[in-house]
Amino acid sequence: MMFSWIFLFWFLQNIVPFYNFNDSQCYSNRRKSCHIVMEIIRNIAYQYSVSFIFAIEEINRNTHILPNTSLGFDIYNVNSNRWDTLEAPFLCLTGMGIMIPNYTCRRQNNIAALLTGASWPTSAHIGRLLNIYNFPQVYFGPYVTILSDRHQFSSLYQTAPKDTSLPHGIVLLMLHFNWTWVGLVLMDDNNGAEILSDLRGEMDRNHVCTAFVGMIPGNVASFFNKNKAIPQIMKTTANVVVIYGDNEYLSGIIFCIGYFLMNWKVWVMKSQWDLNFTADVFLLDSLHGSLIFTHQHAEFSDFRKFIQTYNPSKYPDDYYLAYLWKQHFNCSFSGPDCKILGNCPPNVSLDMLPRNYWEMDMSEESYNVFNSVYAVAHSLHEMTSKQVQNYPQEENGEMNINRWELNHFLKNMNFKNPAGNTVDLDPQRKLDTDYDILNHWNFPLGLRQKMKIGTFSPNAPEGQEIFLSDHMIQWPTGFAELPRSVCSESCFPGFRKSAQEGRPPCCYHCTQCPHNEISNETDMDHCVRCPESHYANTEQNHCLQKTVTFLAYEDPLGMALTSLALSFSALTAGVLGVFVKYHHTPIVKANNQALTYTLLITLTFCFLCPLVYIGHPNTATCILQQSTFAVLFTVALSTVLAKSVTVVLAFRITVPGRLIRWIMISRAPNFIIPICTLIQLVLCGIWLSTSPPFVDSDAYSNHGHIIIICNKGSTIAFHSVLGYLCSMALGSYTMAYLSRNLPNTFNEAKFMSFSMLIFLSVWVTFLPVYHSTKGKLVVAMEVFSILVSSAGLLGCIFVPKCYIILFRPHRNMLHQVRNKAHSRVKVDYTV
Repeated sequence: MMFSWIFLFWFLQNIVPFYNFNDSQCYSNRRKSCHIVMEIIRNIAYQYSVSFIFAIEEINRNTHILPNTSLGFDIYNVNSNRWDTLEAPFLCLTGMGIMIPNYTCRRQNNIAALLTGASWPTSAHIGRLLNIYNFPQVYFGPYVTILSDRHQFSSLYQTAPKDTSLPHGIVLLMLHFNWTWVGLVLMDDNNGAEILSDLRGEMDRNHVCTAFVGMIPGNVASFFNKNKAIPQIMKTTANVVVIYGDNEYLSGIIFCIGYFLMNWKVWVMKSQWDLNFTADVFLLDSLHGSLIFTHQHAEFSDFRKFIQTYNPSKYPDDYYLAYLWKQHFNCSFSGPDCKILGNCPPNVSLDMLPRNYWEMDMSEESYNVFNSVYAVAHSLHEMTSKQVQNYPQEENGEMNINRWELNHFLKNMNFKNPAGNTVDLDPQRKLDTDYDILNHWNFPLGLRQKMKIGTFSPNAPEGQEIFLSDHMIQWPTGFAELPRSVCSESCFPGFRKSAQEGRPPCCYHCTQCPHNEISNETDMDHCVRCPESHYANTEQNHCLQKTVTFLAYEDPLGMALTSLALSFSALTAGVLGVFVKYHHTPIVKANNQALTYTLLITLTFCFLCPLVYIGHPNTATCILQQSTFAVLFTVALSTVLAKSVTVVLAFRITVPGRLIRWIMISRAPNFIIPICTLIQLVLCGIWLSTSPPFVDSDAYSNHGHIIIICNKGSTIAFHSVLGYLCSMALGSYTMAYLSRNLPNTFNEAKFMSFSMLIFLSVWVTFLPVYHSTKGKLVVAMEVFSILVSSAGLLGCIFVPKCYIILFRPHRNMLHQVRNKAHSRVKVDYTV
């Protein structure tokens, strides 16, 4: 039978409470033990040793791994004090009770490998020493990138899977619960900086903000003097804090939180932190409701059986086990030799201990210890199978091993453990594994339970990576429902987020969306403008279809304007009928009967012109609106101008033979109408050929409506036409003003001047109102201006005459006119 030795190292955490052996003699005896040197003072470390022994015994019973070879082991404790870190490794390497570098006093060269953990800084210190001797080292703590650097650690191998995807999983957890304001507690070292970079990258990509970053110093003095994490946790408004790392000082923060902090938070942690503190606490536990990410691993039914049979009678050299029996089962205990004397209850075992002291299931870290032992065993098996001839067997049956040759097999080791899971020590081939998400439940008297409430699968399709049973989650004390962890409350639909200067993006004000813009989701960064065919509702969270409208005949305003247009048109036709009926009277004959009929007919069509403006616009009506308006009013104004010129010329004929007499006889003033109309037609022709009016829509003037209107096309042409009409009105007014002092019998110059004043006032006022009015009111204003200016012409020029014709017929007699003229004016023809 051959023997090979494996050594197990772990660190002592000096910054948290622990068990103390009061008997100093027991302490000294433990240091003199033959195979097992136990200085385990925390339950979690002791569970590592139990898993380690379980794996050794499993392999020694297995005939397919290392047949005819048994594995032995020593277990050392490594102090977290950096001055004493290398004490245990030197003791192991020299094989003596004193440290002598570069010397070994072991008679057998059968040390296969050293297992270290779970602190990576401590393992790194040991690794730099072992690297000098090319001594195989297997690290069973959480995966750390820096330990895979082959330049620094050429003979160090890691069993744990990578945590590359864990930052993404943590952020997905935040997004699942809409937590966007999160605190971070990390170690202030290289690994902490790498983790912080990965976490912040994931958080930034998913719009999760950091409330604070608490960096834990990596030494005792700085921990107590410069540790700012606890005050930051106390002050933060974030209800969620992520604790991420693998250092003994970070576990001190966990202890402080568990025992002293009573401001309830949701703690998100990795699995290596032992939340089962060895003390009875009340239900109000600061760590109650914590969420824990742990690598999925198989359960070993044989491990439970092993735990149930693990007792001091079977393992008398396990002094810590004897101490547990004394503490919990009141067994008689011998202090000098640390052994149980008896008086124990029958059939007691570790599974009868309270769950805050002992967990029956194999933890993730214990699982890594188990796999580390198997990795060394498989490497030894391959090496002995292929190179057995190179290792001469000693007389005592122990095998001499060249340890550096084992590195070749360890670095390429890939095997399936007894549970069927693949274990790979090559960091290049390690894959992201799935995680279980556990919820830490607390019960009275310190009883606790970790309940699986979900999974995280990095390789699952996008959107399906994380699965959670929300109804199973127990939240921390103080939260009756799902905790909220946000810097600013959500902006509801109708509002958008507005950044606060100097604050993270998650801190913002809620600003109402601008006019005709909406936000139909919560916490939108920008509002969305509604299309022109839609408008925002009152709450500004939905776009509604706009109603297409125009100045229709059915509208009250359209009906009123149509009634006015038809009424005035009928009235003008009635006036024309009166003038035709009384065409033989002096008042009708007095002022150029043909011009009067022309003006009345034109005014009739002017009153009908607004009908083209009312109703659904189309290209034909848009062109007719401007052309008919321009031509009809040109004819009307040129007729008034011709009448004004006629009046002035008629009363200035005093000397026969003058040019004025010829003009009157030849009826030259009548040519004013076609000439002025021709000029207007030319202007309209240029307008329609260059930029004609067209159908347009106005989606902004009237909220919730799209108004169909006629666009003038060329504003210059429109104002030119209007300016031309105003110039004709101004010319007519000027001519009428010149004849204001002439005899007023049948003289309509005064009335024409008033009508031109009304016309000018209407259209001069129209321009500013036209440019300041929107929607249907623009059309209504233009129609109203046409009606008022036409009514001004009709009222001022023809109403007085109709009054005389219909109600004062005696004044419409020729002798009455002559008598009145002689009584007011005496003309001396003898001069």
